[in-house]
Amino acid sequence: MIITIGGLPGTGTTTISKLLSEKYGLSHVCAGFIFRDMAKENNMTLQEFSNYAEKNSGVDNEIDRRQVEAAKSGNLILEGRLAGWILKKNDMVPDLSIWLKADPMVRCKRISEREHENVDLALEKMLLREASEKKRYKEIYNIEIDDLSIYDLVIESSKWGATGVFNIIEKAIK
Repeated sequence: MIITIGGLPGTGTTTISKLLSEKYGLSHVCAGFIFRDMAKENNMTLQEFSNYAEKNSGVDNEIDRRQVEAAKSGNLILEGRLAGWILKKNDMVPDLSIWLKADPMVRCKRISEREHENVDLALEKMLLREASEKKRYKEIYNIEIDDLSIYDLVIESSKWGATGVFNIIEKAIK
């Protein structure tokens, strides 16, 4: 089974991916973790690495390559804003493709708590990161991140919370 889970920062993709991975014994491959690792490898902050990635499509190509390679083995949760799109562009069809969404201020608050930083700073960083990613996705892939047409499920995570989102997905899997 291959499940893709996407969503903007703070929507709960990692939380849900971990819950599903544990419940169903699936590997969890996260594009965001790959990106963060690559930023650290290059001694850059996330924002610096995002700016670098805007000018160097090799960053995205490497993340994509790793995701596709992992998906070939099956039995995984593939988490990332473009996970569903990357599989589609590589003629791979997941068993279930999910997009999580949430109100921007809810997302900002979640990020602020996770990163232990001021809400205003978290909001500023979140908006900069999203603008950078949106630009990259359009330039590199010709993908509009707001186009949710490829997803089987679109879930409002701020309405349902982690348990509710998990239960909805579990029903879809069965």
